[in-house]
Amino acid sequence: MTDHSPVVPDHTAVRVALWRALHTLADPPPHVLDDEIGLRLADPAEDWRARPDMDVAGTRTYRAGIVARARFVDDLVLERARRGTTQFVVLGAGLDTFALRHPDLAARLRVFEVDRPATQDWKRRRLLDLGLGTPENLVFVPSDFESEHAWWARLVAAGFDPGRPAVIASTGVSMYLTEAANLATIRQLAKLAPESAFAMTFQPPLELLEAAERPGRLMVEERARATGTPFVSFFSPDRLLELAREAGFRDARHISAQLLNERYFSGRTDGLRTTNAEEFLLATT
Repeated sequence: MTDHSPVVPDHTAVRVALWRALHTLADPPPHVLDDEIGLRLADPAEDWRARPDMDVAGTRTYRAGIVARARFVDDLVLERARRGTTQFVVLGAGLDTFALRHPDLAARLRVFEVDRPATQDWKRRRLLDLGLGTPENLVFVPSDFESEHAWWARLVAAGFDPGRPAVIASTGVSMYLTEAANLATIRQLAKLAPESAFAMTFQPPLELLEAAERPGRLMVEERARATGTPFVSFFSPDRLLELAREAGFRDARHISAQLLNERYFSGRTDGLRTTNAEEFLLATT
């Protein structure tokens, strides 16, 4: 049997986990998100804060965007769970820690993490190494999003019930997928049971970014290409809203960087804020 497990996890998943940790360690309170479990999972070298991509000042807006998007999804899931939703699906989960950070929800919320088999194998091993194990309400669903319907079939086979309301989250994924794969996902999720919600981050085209963000986008794109994970899909907010409504979602909203800043960074004196380099589509059935 061939062993497909990687020696290290996906570098993007690790960076996201470390930025979330850096927020707690380097930014003054109140913290938008506290996620020390992600740091333990990532298990970086002792000098990880000396990495160029962990520079406190240089990564300020990226770090803010990462914690804001995680907190937005947390808030959405918690609010829906209070209303009776019992299923939460994380597409492209990486080192997501929602199920670990919210053990109080274990009895009433089943969490499905969908990601590449190798990433999930590595994560399982780290959970065992840390003595955490896999929470009873956490289900790993190994799949590749570029295979149009495979991930959906595997999700249902893993116990997901399409006939019951759910929250589906896809953060930091859409830009790595082809437009066809993104559209297939939107169309599939528009068929979810009524009162379901789909939260998806997207990256606008370069010309729609705030001017100060454009050099950073170009640099990030170049690094992504160099590591074999190029950005291939960009959407304007209006285009994505149109696609969601055409797919059959009852309601679709653009959650802008301005709204995220007002909700999570208002009143801060350290200047921490996110930008429109990545924003949300929130669609409901």
